[in-house]
Amino acid sequence: QVQLAESGGGLVQAGGSLRLSCAASGLTFSSYTMGWFRQAPGKEREFVAAISWNGGRTDYTNSVKGRFTISRDNAKNVVYLQMNSLKPEDTAVYYCTGRTGYGASVYRDTAYDYWGQGTKVTVSS
Repeated sequence: QVQLAESGGGLVQAGGSLRLSCAASGLTFSSYTMGWFRQAPGKEREFVAAISWNGGRTDYTNSVKGRFTISRDNAKNVVYLQMNSLKPEDTAVYYCTGRTGYGASVYRDTAYDYWGQGTKVTVSS
């Protein structure tokens, strides 16, 4: 079965960096759009970033543009989220997700087929 396993979360001070990883198995990884969503306490899950099957297209939510970078290694079946200049408002559980195709719906969590269990990121002020 499909498994997405996130890692790399933790506690970091504001201004610091973290790199999240998501290892995928059970799917043809190089055919899938991969994304990151996050959910802060008491808030709805929100789109963070997405990357097309070959890395040729990426999208970000406005609040992370210029600070976060999504990338992938299709040889290793891994997608990354490099997070720099972290802010307390980035505190959330971060989820890795995958879907086929790429389009306007990439921003919607309902458009994704597979989800990881999440990794917690806490940014202290």
